[in-house]
Amino acid sequence: MAISIGIPRAEREGKLYEKRVTLSPSACKELIEAGANIYIESRAGEGAGFSDEEYREKGVKVVYSREEVFLRSDIIAGINYPYENEFPYLKENHIFFGFLHLAVRPRSLYDVFVEKKITSIGYEIIQEEDGTLPILRVSSEIAGKLAPQIAGRLLETERGGIGVLLGGIPGIPPADVVIIGAGTLGTYAARSFLGLGASVYMLDISKKKLEKIDEIFKGKVVTAMATKENIEKFVQFADVLILSILVPGEKTPKIITRKMVKSMRKGSVIIDFSIDQGGASETSRLTPTESFIYSEYGVIHFCVPNVPTFVARTASHALSNAILPYLIEIVKKGIDAVKENYALWKGCYTFKGKFTKKHPWCEGYPVIE
Repeated sequence: MAISIGIPRAEREGKLYEKRVTLSPSACKELIEAGANIYIESRAGEGAGFSDEEYREKGVKVVYSREEVFLRSDIIAGINYPYENEFPYLKENHIFFGFLHLAVRPRSLYDVFVEKKITSIGYEIIQEEDGTLPILRVSSEIAGKLAPQIAGRLLETERGGIGVLLGGIPGIPPADVVIIGAGTLGTYAARSFLGLGASVYMLDISKKKLEKIDEIFKGKVVTAMATKENIEKFVQFADVLILSILVPGEKTPKIITRKMVKSMRKGSVIIDFSIDQGGASETSRLTPTESFIYSEYGVIHFCVPNVPTFVARTASHALSNAILPYLIEIVKKGIDAVKENYALWKGCYTFKGKFTKKHPWCEGYPVIE
């Protein structure tokens, strides 16, 4: 019997601003050719520029309610985690894909995953044997490249910024950009800021990563170990502070204190890309609405958990390409593929209602022995 895949519309009324769709029409065609049935909620691809008709032409069945998408499908290929009003739509033994970030989700979500024996797979923790996070990586690349566009606008005087041009001009120095976290996002952000002429500083707890940064950028990025003393010093003079801390599957540690934020100049900018895992600053809080920003101690904060949605078509294609091989494997092998495929198993939070490993945030829930 063919496996059915459901694609719900990611943007929900009054919820997170979201324009991406998990699978492009061309990716759907490949899955159908592999033996899958696919149901998509009407207008799910609209924000990324894909019409219902494009999906129909590839053999996808377009339906007109989220409930029908859930109830007709064995696998839900979502963007985010299921919201509470969607819990009744989850079927026993559903496989649910999404940017789940369970460490910062309400326990009511754990309850329903356990009760309905859900196999939940977080895009953010799917990990290959070499340690790479293939799906998170493409999102991080996009977010890193977007960072200067976001920072440049927020620094403008009219937006309440300090009024500094990122690249400066002859005789007037460029903006100082401090990036904490030398992973994929931080590296792409550094490259993009350097390309605009900004002065870039990068901190990380890994000397090996900093050595790699020095090699990649040939000494053009100033590097330092992320000790508390160094963080305090660098944050104080930052015109733009980029936070790209990642602890896969766990909450982000709060490495930026309120005292540090108070030490920054009024009109400077904090962009916390770690907000999807709780945020790296004590002043960070979700800003999922269309205003996107708020001010704390005169410092502009941008804490949007799904930045790639600002370029929804590119981000949808990237996500679609990254997730397609894993979905094809499940279509061909069934749920056993989750256990047999190293990357899928690393990305699995719950398997048939049991957590795959103990986390401090899921104490008291059943764990696979």
